[in-house]
Amino acid sequence: MFRPYFFILITLFYCFSTQAQHPKKPTSSEIYQAIEKLNFLGSVLYVAAHPDDENTRLIAHMANGVKARTAYLSLTRGDGGQNLIGPELKELLGVIRTQELLAARGIDGGEQLFSRADDFGYSKHPDETLAIWNEKEVLSDVVWAIRKFQPDIIINRFDHRSPGTTHGHHTSSAMLSVEAFDSAADPSKFPNQLQSVDIWQAKREFFNTSWWFYGSKEKFDAADKTNQYAVDVGDFYPALGLSNPEIAALSRSAHKSQGFGNTGTRGSDFEYLELIKGDAPKDKNNIFEGIDTSWNRVKGGKRIGVLLKEVQDNYDFKNPSASIPKLIEAYRLVQQLENSHWKAIKSEDLKDVIAACAGLFMEAVAASNFATKNSNVKLKLEAINRSPQNMVLSAIVLSDGTSIPKNTELKFNDSHQYESQIHIPATASYSTPYWLENKGTLGMYKVDDQQLIGLPETPKTTTATFNISIEGEMLAYTKPVIYKINDPVKGEVYKPFEIVPEASAHIAEPVIIFADEQQKDIQVVVKANRKNLEGYVQLAYPKGWQVYPEKQNIAISNKGEEHILNFTVIPSKNQSEGLLTPMVHIGNNVFTKKLVEINYDHIPFQMVLLPSESKVVRLDIKKKGENIGYIEGAGDVVPESLRQIGYHVTIIKPEDITAENLDRFDAIVVGIRAYNTVDALKFKQQQLFNFVEQGGNLIIQYNTSGGLVVDDLAPYPLELSRDRVTDENSEVVLLNTSNELLNYPNKITQRDFEGWVQERGLYFPDKWSKEFTPLLSMHDKGESPKEGSLLVAKYGKGHYIYTGLSFFREFPEGVAGAYRLFANMLSVGKKTPKADDQLKN
Repeated sequence: MFRPYFFILITLFYCFSTQAQHPKKPTSSEIYQAIEKLNFLGSVLYVAAHPDDENTRLIAHMANGVKARTAYLSLTRGDGGQNLIGPELKELLGVIRTQELLAARGIDGGEQLFSRADDFGYSKHPDETLAIWNEKEVLSDVVWAIRKFQPDIIINRFDHRSPGTTHGHHTSSAMLSVEAFDSAADPSKFPNQLQSVDIWQAKREFFNTSWWFYGSKEKFDAADKTNQYAVDVGDFYPALGLSNPEIAALSRSAHKSQGFGNTGTRGSDFEYLELIKGDAPKDKNNIFEGIDTSWNRVKGGKRIGVLLKEVQDNYDFKNPSASIPKLIEAYRLVQQLENSHWKAIKSEDLKDVIAACAGLFMEAVAASNFATKNSNVKLKLEAINRSPQNMVLSAIVLSDGTSIPKNTELKFNDSHQYESQIHIPATASYSTPYWLENKGTLGMYKVDDQQLIGLPETPKTTTATFNISIEGEMLAYTKPVIYKINDPVKGEVYKPFEIVPEASAHIAEPVIIFADEQQKDIQVVVKANRKNLEGYVQLAYPKGWQVYPEKQNIAISNKGEEHILNFTVIPSKNQSEGLLTPMVHIGNNVFTKKLVEINYDHIPFQMVLLPSESKVVRLDIKKKGENIGYIEGAGDVVPESLRQIGYHVTIIKPEDITAENLDRFDAIVVGIRAYNTVDALKFKQQQLFNFVEQGGNLIIQYNTSGGLVVDDLAPYPLELSRDRVTDENSEVVLLNTSNELLNYPNKITQRDFEGWVQERGLYFPDKWSKEFTPLLSMHDKGESPKEGSLLVAKYGKGHYIYTGLSFFREFPEGVAGAYRLFANMLSVGKKTPKADDQLKN
């Protein structure tokens, strides 16, 4: 049955072409690797829940050792994780981790797919996960991925039979994959998909087990392995000069926001696959046994296989272009195939190999990295053939229909450069991650276009297609328009070309806290994304609040220029909260979005278009003490949040932790995971304890038990665990209700734990000495109470406080109770009759 496979071409094109960093220029050895892959018609789909769940050793082995088309289906984009490289959380962290996955696949040779599931945070059981995700829709996405990718083999990272033993997302990914194995072959399941894809039955499905799932290496060694298959993933690839584990380590190290830098190994090593669905391979050393992975699997493919085997056997590493005539012949035969799936895949693969053999370089560079709708952008186009192969550039066709030049012979090493312009139509879509365009739910992104579901990125629509005739065959190479500059330090730097609104605006602070009735001046930053922008700006604000002036005019001459407008915001008299939204009026249009730029060296530059909203919170809050020292950990916004409620916060570098420098602070706060990530703290811990002993407050935020850089986390015995409370609405019981920390200067009640997001907290201590006083008790459904989320101990004249509460998540959301509780933590021990009088006044 014929199905339109245009979307497969889109998927393939964007897998290979949208990395906005330097374009790939494969070596002769890498070309040979690609030729070897042309002769293998088999696919593997690896399935798990998050970025960094994937087994890069197995993916790299399948892609480079076996030569199989290999993809990783990550159900989420990792939005709920922590960020070790910057302040981005939630959807922006998901954008970063998406790009890190693409970088990883660019290293290990795999492709990348997703579902619409949102990583809402840690989940202890698949029942909870599947209640928050839309189980049916995520299952449909897994089925869609299988029907599109058509894997012969599916491999699950996690065990579908062990709910409650690991992250609920993990087990859910395996459960959905097992169900999708059969559903993908059932025409009654998600029949609407069959307008674009055919049903597909994978041959077999495995669980990628290991000693970890058995609890110890000894138990794993003693286990019955009758149904398991050992795969040696210790390959060495002479053409690349790397072992498979070395490639896998480089791939794993791409997950920088999670701190997963990895060191490669060498020598034989095994991964174990337990068969859970399908027929068992008779050959224990070949999981593809019984699957025809040659060209004979498709009607009319035999001659193609013979041709490509000749290319492989006669490949000239000194002159790859000698292979082009045979490759063109194979390409022609592929166009005659009835099998649309392999026709689409191998056509694109062959075109890439032909271009690589010719050293064919094609590029379309814009004069700016962004433009607005209904505008023209100057382009520089280049095409060069760096081989003796005869070829003709028939035309370059831009996505607006412009065609330049015609019938130009591309002689050896003769660069052809052209100048043109491209029109961005008024109907163009803005450049932003497609899964963020519409508001979703807690557990799901909303994506209406079925063809977009699963794609790692939004397809680029501003393109240049180079039509090149080689050996009488017309090959079309479509390249996204990009932008590049020469940086004095980095050299050639690439950025994506983006389509943006005429104007964007944001308030400098995402959350603005009013600790009293005093008005505040806020800054609205307006950016002109075109020349000669004129209009006015208003603020939408919550009922009971006031903003002055009502509107302000803007006139910005230069594209990319920003103007700052000051508005005065007068809060409500009583505790309340709401949203401020800048509205930029330009002609008949109103722009209410902000452009967020994500710029890290290890991933392509990203522009994300999001609703421009800042939360304003009128708090009933009191505080004691003014000067706070903050030791940064793995990245959070706590310092900015404390400044919002009137504290003077100074960032302290580890080398500046001395008795003299600490003496001026009322309290010291240590950032999240600082004792996991800041090695220098191992030499400074005693000085921090001395600060407490002399009368200061020391607040330690959450750390993980593994990889602590200090032997003693506290001045008294204290042991961390993996205890956490993931239900942000779980009941919180106040223990020791007379304790100063729950009463001064703010009376803490159950109301202060309303409106928390994602979780209560994580990695609570589970053992502590008698000097500590637990203040809160909480637990997830069906679990015993956890009392380690907030512990305080008197030490000398001061107080040591350890907390696993997720303040780093609550502060950016403007959760009032989190601010009140933290103010008490900073103020503990400072209660005096005189201070009480001052607070009353």
